[in-house]
Amino acid sequence: MSSVPATTGTTGSGTPAHTRDLRLAVIGLGLRATIAQEAHRPGRGSAVVAAADLNPDSHRRAREWLGDDARLYTGHRELLAAEDLDAVFVITPDHTHEALVLDALRAGVAVFVEKPLAITTEGCDRILETARSTGTRLYVGHNMRHMPVVRVMRDLIQRGEIGEVKAVWCRHFVGHGGDYYFKDWHADRRNTTGLLLQKGAHDLDVIHWLAGAYTEHVTALGALTLYGDIADRSGQPEGAVMTDWFDPENNWPPLASTGLNPVVDVEDLSMMTMRLEGGVYASYQQCHYTPDYWRNYTVIGTEGRLENFGDHGETAEVRVWKRRSGYRADADLTVPMPTVAGGHGGADPLLVEEFLRFVREGGRTDTSPVAAREAVAAGCAATESLRAGGTPVPVRRPSPDLTRWFADGQATR
Repeated sequence: MSSVPATTGTTGSGTPAHTRDLRLAVIGLGLRATIAQEAHRPGRGSAVVAAADLNPDSHRRAREWLGDDARLYTGHRELLAAEDLDAVFVITPDHTHEALVLDALRAGVAVFVEKPLAITTEGCDRILETARSTGTRLYVGHNMRHMPVVRVMRDLIQRGEIGEVKAVWCRHFVGHGGDYYFKDWHADRRNTTGLLLQKGAHDLDVIHWLAGAYTEHVTALGALTLYGDIADRSGQPEGAVMTDWFDPENNWPPLASTGLNPVVDVEDLSMMTMRLEGGVYASYQQCHYTPDYWRNYTVIGTEGRLENFGDHGETAEVRVWKRRSGYRADADLTVPMPTVAGGHGGADPLLVEEFLRFVREGGRTDTSPVAAREAVAAGCAATESLRAGGTPVPVRRPSPDLTRWFADGQATR
């Protein structure tokens, strides 16, 4: 394999990495595989030269995205054995991440894996340990760390606008939840553990990043409160992706939805409370049948409070209150969002750019495999608590030496 060694900045043949395109592949050709399109820049530093998916029908999409020169496979092992790669994108259903990432790491190919890192804490730990033992670079696609609204909030916190953070609250209104998560594999807990993990992994990571601390203890409640009442479990055609059935105009109200996955056993309403390191407290609430779709974060510090209104687009902004008053919509400081082109509020191109730099040069990144593991650990513990009627559950920490290795930029010793 020609992955770029962390200590030399060269290819396996000794050629300086910047003199040629990085050779990339993508495993999984579903909807989110468009993230790999961002990295397909033949002649400009990187090219997706191969793709794999179990469903041959998906190869048509690969041809549209990547052109006729890309080699296509139905199995990831065949791809890894046949191709001389610098890195691979793993963009597959959540329950497959662990096995695919382990195979790529052991093959010496740098990995971009879509969140969540795995669907169990133990699976995450196996991935982290394998990355360290093989010295192969690992990157997790927590694109929200590159979203302008999150970066603005974190910058305000870092410069002391609200003092020391004491509480973080997140309300997640998942307006298209029926279409996005209850008509395909997401609805089956065997594939996700639950939506409190699958969908919440992003928000839990953001909560940790804003607070500067990880979750130590959780309690949670929730249930399948609406979509369990829908009798039509006819599912979707083989090989279909969400855009094939998504209809924002007609699938309303939520009980009018049809074509749900044959297995629906994940919660559509959930809420968790967390105690974080250093005495910070947090809460996360998620509903999959609201009419609107956005995230609202509130962060309270010793000297003020901030809150976002909208999470991307021209109208989104972050407001900061720093004086005593009654209710007032006008804040002491209002920060509009910068306009950035690209998916997820401009986060996707920035995420890919950071990954490609990491493959070439190594070093620290704004995303973090350990932080990705901590988001999964909090989501798994919360799901365990929820399904036990709200029983408090502690969150197990990773080993300190493993944490240090990733904090040092995955430098091979």
